[in-house]
Amino acid sequence: MNKAMSNKKIIALYIAPALFLILALIYVPIAQTGYFGLMKWNGIGEKEFIGLKNYSHLLYDPLFWQSAFHSFLLAVFSAVSLIGYLFISFILAGKIKGADLLRKIYLIPMLLASVAIAQLWLKIYHPTNGILNSLLVSLGVDNPPAWLAETNLALYAIIIPIIWQYAGFYILIYYAALKNIPDSLIEAARIDGATPIQIALKIKLPLIMNVVKVTIVLAVVGSLKYFDLIYVMTGGGPNGSSEVMASYMYQKAFKGFDFGYASAIGFFLLVICLVATWVIRKFTESNDDIY
Repeated sequence: MNKAMSNKKIIALYIAPALFLILALIYVPIAQTGYFGLMKWNGIGEKEFIGLKNYSHLLYDPLFWQSAFHSFLLAVFSAVSLIGYLFISFILAGKIKGADLLRKIYLIPMLLASVAIAQLWLKIYHPTNGILNSLLVSLGVDNPPAWLAETNLALYAIIIPIIWQYAGFYILIYYAALKNIPDSLIEAARIDGATPIQIALKIKLPLIMNVVKVTIVLAVVGSLKYFDLIYVMTGGGPNGSSEVMASYMYQKAFKGFDFGYASAIGFFLLVICLVATWVIRKFTESNDDIY
């Protein structure tokens, strides 16, 4: 076996199928997207080469930059919400009563389809029959807002179900990381007189910091390319107030039939995600990382 694995031809034979799939399913579509961004194309007819006009138009498109700002806001809220997920995970990992049941409850939103979650929250946000406005009326609010119909509220109203949808995913990741910490370290800290807060901040948190860094990247990049829940609940409206980059790209491609410009948006979105990943890694890297 060792002789076979030292043979470079055999190694190349083993990794060739995976490399082919990565090339065919990732890099070729990325290259095609960048290429289509150089074209004026309605998705059906002949392509017309127009050079960098789509990309230059992108830089001066106020609607795109508005959608980019909305995606940035979603990324910020998603990253900040990780603090709450981490706090809940510390509690669940602390051997509290009913922790197993709570973990299952937190995991439920992750098991639901995005369309089902969107329909659920559409009922909650309904301006007349929704649970939220009915509660506000019972508390004495005379004119509760139409959450998804007001331009200054729609985006923030959608951010709440998005954060709720992925709560179980991140809580489960943090919980698994905390459970992998050796009990001997915690017991030694207790014997030395460390308080629960000191144990959490000085021992547990540094030991899972690499996991936290990964979840920050997942949350930010996932938010920058988020699409489905927003499209089902508002379609980017009203008046583009909840439009994000992915939904704006969809509007341009499948409603405006401008696949060239939509491809330019998609390629630019990829670049933004790569830059965001690099920036996060630079800001979170440390010489004291624990592996």
